[in-house]
Formats: sequence, C-alpha cells, structure tokens
Amino acid sequence: MELFTHWIRTPGSEYAVNLPNSITMSRIFCVPLLIWLLSRSCPLHAFYGEQEILASVLFILASITDGVDGYLARKRGQITTMGMLLDPLADKLMVTAAVIALVELNPRIVPAWIAVIVIGREFLVSGLRSIAASEGFTIQASDLGKLKMVTQIVAIVAAILDRSWVVWHFGWFIVPVHVIAITAVYFMVLVSIVSAADYFVAFWNKIEHASVARRQAQYVLSRKKDVSTVDRIS
Repeated sequence: MELFTHWIRTPGSEYAVNLPNSITMSRIFCVPLLIWLLSRSCPLHAFYGEQEILASVLFILASITDGVDGYLARKRGQITTMGMLLDPLADKLMVTAAVIALVELNPRIVPAWIAVIVIGREFLVSGLRSIAASEGFTIQASDLGKLKMVTQIVAIVAAILDRSWVVWHFGWFIVPVHVIAITAVYFMVLVSIVSAADYFVAFWNKIEHASVARRQAQYVLSRKKDVSTVDRIS
C-alpha cells in the first residue's frame, strides 16, 4: 500500500493520478477505438456514413480534452511530471493513428507521402525536445504549433467525412466537404513543414547560445589560489 501511495504521489505535489491526468489517459485509451472505427473491419463499414460520423465525433471529443486537461491542471495546481509526459504523447498518438488509418481508409485524400511528412514532423520535434531537455533548456510552443494542431483537427475530420460525402446540403446552404478536405489536408502539410522549420531554428539558436556560453566559461581563468594546494605546501 505504501509503495502504491509513493507511486501516485510526488514530493511536494498533488497526486499524480489526478483528474487532468485521468482525462489525458482517457485520450490515450481512445486511440485503439479510433483505429477500429477507421478500419475496414469495423461492422459499421457496410452502412452509409455511420462509421465516419462516429470516428469524427470521437476524434473531436478527444481533441477537446486536450485543452480541458491543460486548463484543469493549471487551475487546480495539479501540473505533474506524469502529465507533462503523457499530454504530448497522447496528442501524437491520436494524430499518428488517425493519419495512418486514413492512408488505408481514404488514400485519395491522405496518400502515404502526406502521412510521412506529418508523422516525421512529430518525430523531429520530439527528438529536438529531448535534446533540449538534456541540455537544460526548453522551447516554448509557438503560435505556429497551435495553428498546426487546429489545422490537423480540421484536416483529419474533413478527410474522414470525405469518404462518404462530397457535399452536404442543408437547404440552400451547401458545404463542399471534398474541397474542404483537400484544402485542409494540404494546408496541414504546409503548416507542419513551416512549424517544424520554425521549431528547428528556435532550437538551433538555443543550442548555439548554450555552446558559446560553455566555450566562454572554459576560457575564464580564476585568480583564486587552490586552497588544498597551499595547505599541502605549508
């Protein structure tokens, strides 16, 4: 019992398995369900639109929880190391799972090369964050990163719906689903590339500044006498 309590509690903080972290983990648990809904083995595959609607609703709800868990963690003072680890992991798992599934489900909108770019960008940023953390500094998310997330949500949902609908008719109002899907997917690719370049430039500036500071510190000569050496001589 004491071991379990030690695991869920960090020194000087709230319980690690708190409400925000539980919401984050629920997003991770939604990944297998999303993959199943976007697969051709789903029982709803034979129906018209039900599979795409349920998959879109699940992905939108999971994306909403991404903002909810962060808001609750800040408001309740429950920011934990576990949460900082799981939150970006959950985001990347949801996006990666959806993009890979769409390569099979709707390849005319999401071909394999688009999936490679989108997923490769996530790997690149994760790698740079790991290096930055090992060097003792962090790089804050830019507005391009936030735009990338919004673009991914719109593009993935539109690509899912495009499989069953070209347009939606609401009386005199027409929603061009196919046009929105193509535009959003290619805009997602563009934003992914630009945001990756922006992140890499910010990382390079940080790492270069840290390297210069280390080199300068190595050439600083101390005028203080080595006390241990003086003691040995006396």
